[in-house]
Amino acid sequence: MTQLIARPVPPRPQWQLEQEGLHPLLARIYAARGIKHKAELDYDLKSLIPPSQLTGTEEAAILLADAIEAEARILVVGDYDCDGATATAVAVRALRLLGGTVDYLVPDRFVHGYGLSPQIVELAAERQPDLLVTVDNGIASIEGVEAARQLGIATLITDHHLPAETLPEADCIVNPNQPGCTFPSKALAGVGVMFYVALALRAEMRRRGAFGPERPEPNFSCLLDLVALGTVADVVKLDHNNRILVAQGLKRMREGKLTPGIRALFRAAGRNLQTASAFDLGFTVGPRLNAAGRLSDMSLGIECLITDDEARAANIAQQLDQLNRERREIEAGMQEQALIHLENFDLEASGAGVALFDPDWHQGVVGILASRIKEKLHRPVFAFARGDDGQIKGSGRSIPGLHLRDALDLVSKRAPGILLRFGGHAMAAGATLMEERFEEFKSLFAQVADELLNPADLTRTLETDGALEAGYISLQVAEMLAGEVWGQGFPAPLFEDVFEVESQRVLKDKHLKLRLKKERSLLEAIQFNATENPGPRARLAYRLTINDYNGVQTPQLVVEHCAPA
Repeated sequence: MTQLIARPVPPRPQWQLEQEGLHPLLARIYAARGIKHKAELDYDLKSLIPPSQLTGTEEAAILLADAIEAEARILVVGDYDCDGATATAVAVRALRLLGGTVDYLVPDRFVHGYGLSPQIVELAAERQPDLLVTVDNGIASIEGVEAARQLGIATLITDHHLPAETLPEADCIVNPNQPGCTFPSKALAGVGVMFYVALALRAEMRRRGAFGPERPEPNFSCLLDLVALGTVADVVKLDHNNRILVAQGLKRMREGKLTPGIRALFRAAGRNLQTASAFDLGFTVGPRLNAAGRLSDMSLGIECLITDDEARAANIAQQLDQLNRERREIEAGMQEQALIHLENFDLEASGAGVALFDPDWHQGVVGILASRIKEKLHRPVFAFARGDDGQIKGSGRSIPGLHLRDALDLVSKRAPGILLRFGGHAMAAGATLMEERFEEFKSLFAQVADELLNPADLTRTLETDGALEAGYISLQVAEMLAGEVWGQGFPAPLFEDVFEVESQRVLKDKHLKLRLKKERSLLEAIQFNATENPGPRARLAYRLTINDYNGVQTPQLVVEHCAPA
């Protein structure tokens, strides 16, 4: 069952925003998201929280500046998702612009697993680096940092994941979530953390007199498209600071000032750069980049982001597009298998937490599968695939009310040794265990979820912005809404209303196309991956979007929920 709840709109902030010149509809939407003054929507770079407030940035800047002056070899150790790839690209591009000798290494998820492991340090040592810089990983790499220290290699950790009780003994750690860090924006993505380190490094080199007529100071706004992509794709909360980073990145994209790789990925996805939105980054560009880490080697994605050769970027983007098509095919097959698993699944008897395993599933796609099943069941879900040496590797997705990493921590305490490795966030996490202990994990995870979730949490709730006046269902309003910055923790507008259903048909056997009537207006709507007949009158929760067909643009409702009225 899905419950629709309209967000309350405090009248005073709504009135204030209108008085400050905001469109009445935007004033209503923003007031419902806690915005009280137009100044909170100021996305100028000068409004960014200063790097000096992020614990460790100044020490990191000194460490990196010393390495650049000494012509030391710097090796960036990345991660195999979009945040890790963009963070690697930001690190490589920034360090090269500042004169650093830098290369990168990214683990193969099927061979090395996640993070700065001793195995990765051994592989890195073959390149004889003087300094290892982790991006989007490292906060849990106690053994890896120690292995590097034994080899005489310095380590700088830049990460945003939640730390355990013990931190690695690195030369420097930059992580807004580490103990003692008072940085106001705890939601920085890995790429955001690395961008802050780059800003601090540039400031340190400026203090050292490194720039002049022969060596001008680089403008790091050229990195903002990468920062925006990684921030949106990692689904971190878009607080004000993150919205600045995303807004500035999107602005540069729309102006055509972007890296060749992101330009090529937009073209491969068939998206218009002049109207680039957070939706494009999260649902079209990001997945193509992620496909490399899921099915192949994320080095391919990183090369796409660090090359300045337009032709090479276009060639790699086509390869990534093909990998994404393969990923979708694999995912579709896995979803069919998962639904078979769930045919006789008794949610009431099985507990609130769901864990699934199939020996034929693909390691690189279990995270997407867990997300799809979570949406279907509205339960926290882990999906596991076989790894090596009798291990299985799982990816989990959660629902509001259950902090997934905390749940795994509780499982590990109740059954010491069951989890060989685990980590993540509130809404997404990963875990590795031995295959013979899956049933034990399945039972424990369900038990822990039962304890942590309230019964009300198990009802899917969609927060909406209420009804949208018929006069606002227009191309102009759709363009206005698309031009704003929306994302995790700052959701795009979702409206609800009752419509007369004039006609309906099913497209490609899986999408419901509707022609709706409200008052005197006839409207086009589509609900993806749904075919159920809503009847003559339907209550819809929907987004107002732009349908571009054969060069003709019209407003269209994309339906998130449909039920008979």
